[in-house]
Amino acid sequence: MAVANYGPLETEDGSRQFEIAALWPAKDFLVARIAGIDDRTAAGTLCNVDLFVPRDRLPPIEAADTYYHADLIGLSAVRQDGSAFGTVTAVHNFGAGDLIEIVPAAGGEALLLPFTEAVVPTIDMAARKIVIVPPAVSE
Repeated sequence: MAVANYGPLETEDGSRQFEIAALWPAKDFLVARIAGIDDRTAAGTLCNVDLFVPRDRLPPIEAADTYYHADLIGLSAVRQDGSAFGTVTAVHNFGAGDLIEIVPAAGGEALLLPFTEAVVPTIDMAARKIVIVPPAVSE
């Protein structure tokens, strides 16, 4: 619900802004009424438009082990021995906890790993890298 406190939402390129006129919770999502969008036709023009809050309007992170997902995207992922593992491309949560998506350095399909302290024991924002301890795979 705090999204309503951050000012207008913007398109990714910042070319358009949208003021939240009203916001209320539904079952598993929020419903928003956007100022100036008064009918279904106008609302239809916004289908599939991604909206963002500019970073400078977000509250500062106060806990040492808390991160904005956007800050993790692009970090290098290395093994404990320092060898390349891949690059973080996303953080997801499908309801059972956060998953970190990594494109392997060797190529191939992206991997989804649990974003837990056991699998990601070190996050070094200054060095722009994370350490990965891949979980054992049972056959």
